[in-house]
Amino acid sequence: METSQGDIVNTKYINPYTDFGFKKLFGSPLNKDLLIGFLNALFEEAKQIPGDQILDVKYLSNEQLGRSPYDRKAVFDVLCETEKGVKFHLEMQNVFQEFFIDRTIYYSTFSIQNMARRDSKEEGGWDYQLQKLYSVNILNFTFKDREKKDKDGKTTKEIVNEISDDDLLHCVMLKNVKTNKIFYDKLVFIYLEMPKFQKPIEECKTFYEKWLFVLQNLTRLMERPKELQERVFQKLFEQAEIAKYTPEEFYAYEQSLTSLWDIANGYKAAEKKGLEKGRKEGIAEGRIEGEKNKAKEIARNFKAAGLAPDFIAQNTGLTIEEIKSL
Repeated sequence: METSQGDIVNTKYINPYTDFGFKKLFGSPLNKDLLIGFLNALFEEAKQIPGDQILDVKYLSNEQLGRSPYDRKAVFDVLCETEKGVKFHLEMQNVFQEFFIDRTIYYSTFSIQNMARRDSKEEGGWDYQLQKLYSVNILNFTFKDREKKDKDGKTTKEIVNEISDDDLLHCVMLKNVKTNKIFYDKLVFIYLEMPKFQKPIEECKTFYEKWLFVLQNLTRLMERPKELQERVFQKLFEQAEIAKYTPEEFYAYEQSLTSLWDIANGYKAAEKKGLEKGRKEGIAEGRIEGEKNKAKEIARNFKAAGLAPDFIAQNTGLTIEEIKSL
């Protein structure tokens, strides 16, 4: 979603793609009915409702630590658990990251390890039984953004592009490739390629489509559409109205929106410089150097935006030492 620096002045509702906006709507216990409504609509569409519909959720600490001092910590936008023990990771990802899918799989391991029952008094200890875990990833880019150009200008695609099609919703589980049947259904990855959603509100018939419309268009609206009269959307628009925020909330949102602009602008500028340098050099070493310069340019913009070194390292591939030296 394109944003401009006039948005915070000219818009009535917050941008849900910002860190503040996403957590305000879905990460607050006061608004857990919004989270429940979104998840139920999403899982009905994905045919992955965990048993009955979700009735309640409990928010867990969004910071998960690894089992060894060498592990990176995982910080989720939202981490919650249903009344039946089913866990959900919710992540909003605004810009392409080279190993994004790897990252979602790695992050899932933190919650899996924390399911170990270390207090079991049964003979032999914990029996390895796991609860179901869903990793829900809302992407403000498409998998086709992973296409790359080789030195001859030909387009090559990474394997991940095989899952990129006209559908914006991807539900991924372990399956037996010979029988094409689900082999293990307790670990589910869901990816929403939001730029693919283009329906006007008049064509949105299901709750799932209405939720996607809200996520994609909230910051562009000046009033709640008549098609969104359900109670859950009434509350969402009330919670999203910027004029109702305290000065502290407004400042936090302003900082979050500025960070979003800086990240987007940093990627655009770095990509342009990296591609230009790569074309001029026209050799493998030049492409590698161009990618390194691109990462450094992104890191400089992130540092200027006041983002934490851990976040910068995670999103650029640079080490903490390289980031500090910039």
